Amino acid sequence: MMTDKSFDSPAHLDVETSSADVPESTMEIRYSADIVRYKTMTNSELRDTFVVDNLFQPDVVHLTYSDIDRGVIGSAVPVTRELDVPVFKDLASDYFAQRREVGIINIGGKGSIDVDGTTYAMDRLDSLYVGRESKGIMFRSDNADNPAKFYFVSYPAHKRYETTHVPKSKANMLKLGDSKTSNKRTIFQPIHPDILTTCQIVMGFTILEEGNVWNTFPPHTHKRRSEFYMYFDLEPEARVFHFMGEQDNMRPVVLKNGEVALSPIWSMHCGAGTSAYTFIWSMGGENQVFDDMDHINPGDVS
Repeated sequence: MMTDKSFDSPAHLDVETSSADVPESTMEIRYSADIVRYKTMTNSELRDTFVVDNLFQPDVVHLTYSDIDRGVIGSAVPVTRELDVPVFKDLASDYFAQRREVGIINIGGKGSIDVDGTTYAMDRLDSLYVGRESKGIMFRSDNADNPAKFYFVSYPAHKRYETTHVPKSKANMLKLGDSKTSNKRTIFQPIHPDILTTCQIVMGFTILEEGNVWNTFPPHTHKRRSEFYMYFDLEPEARVFHFMGEQDNMRPVVLKNGEVALSPIWSMHCGAGTSAYTFIWSMGGENQVFDDMDHINPGDVS
């Protein structure tokens, strides 16, 4: 069953799972606006189109399928039971990762992930790359009072590469920015060409130091790949202003804790919060070089 939840043409649609074993699981299909249409959209229309806001529900696996590079965004919070990624008919596959690779980061308490019978212990901010043709992906928490919170992103994959666990301590680490410009931050690169081989996904997280609020400045674009941003470690009343669009037509999208901004290839990338925060970035496309980006001169932003 599909339900139109958008303003005039469907930005996202509810899709029932085909798995009777996991009735709590759902998937939305999200269609994005283009470089022309976004200019006339209201704040609520921008959110309906470019923000995923229903992740991290207890005992639920929720997926959003985006037409931006056919990326899938999901979350799994196992509290009272184990959770797996079900099969949805709209993916036209026998199992979720049949023709896909998956990047997973745990932002909650300790847990574990089983992939085809192998168990990977997942501490907070550990990452797991799951290769194409992995038939079983099962999520568990060690403690129901402090459950694991698994965030994952998936892209189509043309080849299988080995499933690899990357603890936070093993990720590439870059310290960038300055407190004078309010962007002092540490970038962790666990699912990255210097660490492991993937088809197209690059994924990691950035931690801002206290008193710093900009995730990147000056803004940039990279037309060779799209990007999804998931913001977390925010207090309930805190907000992040994610700026999207073009340098002469910039539109802010306001996000709360645990929400995702979908950033197509034509949109600039930058944002600022009301306080420090952490965000997971994930990219899919034809180029995996992290610093291959086109910077926008701050003086040209209007």
